Amino acid sequence: MSQEPDATPKSVTLLECNLDDMTGEALGYALEQLLDAGALDAWFTAIMMKKGRPAVLLSVLCRIEDADRLSELLLRETSTLGVRRRVVERMIAERETIRVETPWGSVRCKVKRLHGVTLSIKPEHDDCARIARERGLPLEQVVNRARSLAEEAPADTT
Repeated sequence: MSQEPDATPKSVTLLECNLDDMTGEALGYALEQLLDAGALDAWFTAIMMKKGRPAVLLSVLCRIEDADRLSELLLRETSTLGVRRRVVERMIAERETIRVETPWGSVRCKVKRLHGVTLSIKPEHDDCARIARERGLPLEQVVNRARSLAEEAPADTT
């Protein structure tokens, strides 16, 4: 079992820019680069710009100390001429990753808690998809079995 430390920051920086002149492949590449460079999360939102131009809003959540470096990456890897930045606050649930042994193989599951109470258990999609492909099983069957095993697992009391 691995428990994520409580060191996840509560204050983070949100970087944003509007993009209306990049290909889907170039956008995907920029997103990969941001995540590989340490962004906590990054996503696109469909927007409409002036003169009816369809575009995307690229949003990046990062540690405050990474904001300059990731802003520069945005300027290098996208067509934007500027990056908006603001510090935002977030509340973070406790999380833990546990591993369960299904009849078909091992699956990691993310356990979300608030004040020590389990709120949800989510089996890792990649683990479940690999097992489903290898064993010729429906994905939902693997996910459901992993979740039920994780729900039965004893809580970590350390």
